[in-house]
Amino acid sequence: MTDRQVTVLDRCPPLPPMAERPVLSPEQAAQLEGVFKVLANATRLRMLHALIREPDLSVSALAGAIDMKPQAVSNQLRRLVDRGIVAPRRDGSNIRYRVVDACTVGLLEQGFCLAVCADSCADTCTSADRGEAEAPPKRGERT
Repeated sequence: MTDRQVTVLDRCPPLPPMAERPVLSPEQAAQLEGVFKVLANATRLRMLHALIREPDLSVSALAGAIDMKPQAVSNQLRRLVDRGIVAPRRDGSNIRYRVVDACTVGLLEQGFCLAVCADSCADTCTSADRGEAEAPPKRGERT
């Protein structure tokens, strides 16, 4: 991957809000599903978080950061590179990796926010706090 390609991946293209777009086509839904499948892995999420915290890590440094074997990290990195989320950069005899897809960083932030909210307000949040519609009162119930 060239430096120019990496630079292009650093920015998400401007898109209209989801509510203003047509319903996803089957192809778009499958593409989105592929993104979520790649991200739906605890090891890859930990790797991405480590790379967000400290960009430009070698495989061995990344393995140390998440307490895994370098071979296992290398295998998971391949999936992230193939998806265009992470890019390699040669540094002498080392290859260093960094997150190049800014959309992924925002998605991880949002996902973490959703996970924390779900854990912290499961018993105390109202359905309105979670963005859910209030259930209509039951027949005969006073409001």
